[in-house]
Formats: sequence, structure tokens, C-alpha cells
Amino acid sequence: MPELPEVETIIRRLKGGGGAPSVVGQRIQSVEVNWGKIIALPDPSQFKQNLIGKTIIDAKRRGKFMHFPLDIGHLFAHLRMSGDMRLEKKLESVEPYDRVLLNFSEDYRMVFSNIRKFGRIWYTNDPKDVIGKLGPEPLSENFTPQHLYEELQAHSRQIKPLLMDQTFIAGLGNIYTDEALYISGIHPMRPSDSLTKADAEHLHHAIQNVLREGIRSLGASIDWIYRGGQFQNYFKVYKKEGTPCPRCGTSIEKIKVGQRGTHFCPRCQIFKE
Repeated sequence: MPELPEVETIIRRLKGGGGAPSVVGQRIQSVEVNWGKIIALPDPSQFKQNLIGKTIIDAKRRGKFMHFPLDIGHLFAHLRMSGDMRLEKKLESVEPYDRVLLNFSEDYRMVFSNIRKFGRIWYTNDPKDVIGKLGPEPLSENFTPQHLYEELQAHSRQIKPLLMDQTFIAGLGNIYTDEALYISGIHPMRPSDSLTKADAEHLHHAIQNVLREGIRSLGASIDWIYRGGQFQNYFKVYKKEGTPCPRCGTSIEKIKVGQRGTHFCPRCQIFKE
């Protein structure tokens, strides 16, 4: 948490969705770093020097990364488990978990908040330094059912950990993987190369469907950090262990797959070699 829909929601908000102010076009006047280890590249002192005077020319998402192209260079942020990025007026008080503050020439600042300290932020001249190894965007034209099938056949891994591998597909995490596998009727431990073309088509449709629904619902709010999202109200299996399957009534189970808690229906998602 957050995954693709939550990051997309934050990016749209930062770009001024709904008539709110936008970070695009803002010039960085000063930088405050309140916890140095959150800076992944370069060192905190150089990070501040590199950003001062730069202008944000866009705000977009790549996988789970937030990407802010600048007039010179690129700023990236990854929220990890408990991060958030917000645009606010400078008059607002600094919160205890605000790790990096970019003060703009206007009356606003962009704040990277991170309670558990897992988030990271980068400045680089070459985006490949940060996102060069990411797999395809699951909502892009390049991510087709045929592409997915060929890639599944090229690996022999349990399907859930493979889908969560960011070099395979960028943006999927625990929530949307569990939901997509349920919708497509695929057991989370099934070997990827056992999936047929029809399986791949169903999975492709399910992945795109749950992500689009997640974005439409402004993501999921399942803890104290993220508020405003509604997709948690439409979960079919995630965090639903012990409740009846929406299709067959069998109790949803929770197991460990690839060291991650995994929710599925043992009747609708039968294991196949």
C-alpha cells in the first residue's frame, strides 16, 4: 500500500484535479529534509542543491513511482507502506512525519510525509536510474493479452508473486493482485506457465478491470493514512477471510504465498498444475 490506483489518485490531485492548485509550473525556492535517509539519490546536501531553482513541468506516475519531470532533471518518489504527498499552503504547520518539504516561490509547498520511514525520493538526470527496470504499465496499449500470455509462459513461478514483481508488471500489489486472481478464477499458487491463452485473457481483463475500478473509486482506504478512497467497499476477497464468497458462498481463506498474506476462494480458484 499504496498501489497503482492510490498513486494515480495522488498524482491527479497534485496536478490540480477538481480545480485545486497544481504543482505543475511551480518553482522550487528551498528544500527542507527532516530525515536524511529518505533521500535515495544523491546525498541529502546535494539533493537540496540540485532542486533549488528548478521548475516542475509535469506530474505523472510510472508503476508505483511518482515522477516529477523538472526543467532540468527528474524528481521521483516512492511512497512504500505509509507515504503520502500533498500540496498545501506554507502557512500550514509542519507535521511530525513530514520528511521532505519543497517550498515553492508561490504560497505553496509540496510535502512528502512518511510515518514508517520506508518511502524514498530521488533526484536524477536519467530516469532509467530509478525506473529503468520496471515492467509494462498494465493499462497501456503495449500490455495486451498476447503479451501477458507469452510472458507467463516464459516464467515458471507461482502466479501471485510473479504478478507482484515490478519488473514483470509495474503497479500491482497485494490488494489488486488478490482481486484480479479471484475475478479470473486463478489460484494464487498456480504455476505461471500452466496458464492457457484463455486464462491469460481472463487475467488480463481482470487486472485492467480492478485497476480502473480502483482509480474510479480514488483507491482504497484501509488504514489511518489514506482517506477518501472507496474501493475497499468493493473488495471481493482481500481482507475478507471467513466471509462467504460472493459467487459460491464458500468461506474466503487466507494463506501465505511468497511471504505475503493472500486471500482467495478455495472453490472458485482451484489449484491446477
